[in-house]
Order: sequence, then structure tokens, then C-alpha cells
Amino acid sequence: MKGGKSKTGSESKLGVKRGKQKREKKAKDPNKPKRPPTAFLIFMEGFRKQFKEKNPESKSVAAVSKAGGGEWKSLTEEEKASYKATADKRKQEYDRQMQAYNRRLEGGHAEEESDKSKSEVNDEDEGSGEEEDDE
Repeated sequence: MKGGKSKTGSESKLGVKRGKQKREKKAKDPNKPKRPPTAFLIFMEGFRKQFKEKNPESKSVAAVSKAGGGEWKSLTEEEKASYKATADKRKQEYDRQMQAYNRRLEGGHAEEESDKSKSEVNDEDEGSGEEEDDE
């Protein structure tokens, strides 16, 4: 039969799927500072409240996001400046918090390493001297 496909070729393709293996998620540190919001996210905090007041029956997240995105695009750079300034302040505060957090992490690792180096040493020479006295 010309042009026919063999069963062996199609069967091997239907075998086990070889997708990417799932990676284990790293445990998140609850003490790590949260990333600061962008100027757009700061704008959306206020816009959501206004949108809900004007449209109390609308419960769609997509509708709020779409309206907020359109409103953000229509703002001038001068209007966006206050949101950008707030975002910059929050970013600077985040940077300070991250530096303090990283210093704490580095200090914590140094303590763990120093505990490991304080292991007891049992010298056989010292123990043998005491045993002679007991006899």
C-alpha cells in the first residue's frame, strides 16, 4: 500500500509523554521584604475604589483591569509623575529593607558555620594519662 503509515511509527509517538519535569518550589522566607509596587499598581489601588463606587454591580476583575489600563494610558506624564514618585520612594525603602535582610542572612550563616567549627576534640593521649591513675 503506497502512502500508508505504519502502525509502529504512530504507536511509538503515542507512548509516554516526555515533558519537562516539575521542579520543587523553594520555600519562601516569610521575613523577606515584599517587592514594591510599580507606579501603575499604585494607580490601580486608587482606581479600583473609584471604579467600584461608579460600577457597584460590576464584579469582573477583567473589566476593572481593562478600564484601569485604558485610564492609565490616557494620563499625561505630569499626571503619572506623582505615582512614579511614590513608586520611587517605596523602591528606595525596599532597597534599604533588602540590605538589612541580606546582612541578617549573612550574619546567620556565619553563626551556623562557627557552631560547626566548635566540635569537641577527643585526644587519646589525654585520656590514657587518666587511666593510669585509676589502676
